[in-house]
Amino acid sequence: MYNFFVDNNQINGNKVEILGDDYKHISRVLRMSVKEKISVSIKQTEERFLTEITSIDNEKVICTIIEKFQSSESSVNITIYQGIPKSDKMEQIIQKSVELGAKAIVPVEMKNCIAKIKDPDKKITRWQAISEAAAKQSKRNIIPKIEYPLNILEMYNEFNKYNLVLVAYENEKDIGIKEIFKKYKNAKDIAIIIGPEGGLTENEVKQVENKGGISVSLGKRILRTETASLALLSMIMYEFEM
Repeated sequence: MYNFFVDNNQINGNKVEILGDDYKHISRVLRMSVKEKISVSIKQTEERFLTEITSIDNEKVICTIIEKFQSSESSVNITIYQGIPKSDKMEQIIQKSVELGAKAIVPVEMKNCIAKIKDPDKKITRWQAISEAAAKQSKRNIIPKIEYPLNILEMYNEFNKYNLVLVAYENEKDIGIKEIFKKYKNAKDIAIIIGPEGGLTENEVKQVENKGGISVSLGKRILRTETASLALLSMIMYEFEM
């Protein structure tokens, strides 16, 4: 079943009005018809409903709400601070992180970042569209936000928003993720920090720890940047959701 996002002003009683690109996608690409069912998520309330298409005209699709779905969102809010990687890796990280349940993704300029963002506004628009497409596909109640890029000093100043800040560090030998889960089993707001291709520097990790973050090992093998965030996110979701 396809999922679409709408604003509050597109809801009138038990009727939903779908406009713009989503209207075109339903009517012209998917060629859906009256009485077919779709899922609709409301951006402001984070509610998701089963609906039935009742009419399709030249500019809008009207649906009738049938029932409310149980939320697909996790009880923990996970923000990924991702060292900016090369090429299309960031797009892959965004897509899969949204599918796995991340609430927000923040690109971060770190010392070992090779890639540079030349036009941040254009990039964020592109990345936010990828987030929305992944949220539709995975039937999220929300569209995770792709934040404006930060430098690493700005990232450190955000740590007070979280109950737990984890940095995946390949040189960490003593602290495993299982220990952290036992100690912070009631954490609700979690930040995870992933380095770019060249990894985090020793000084960057020390600064994270000085600000209250915890350096953790993800196992015996070294993971690529596009794998590390997904591995850690999956571990957290397993521990707190399953």
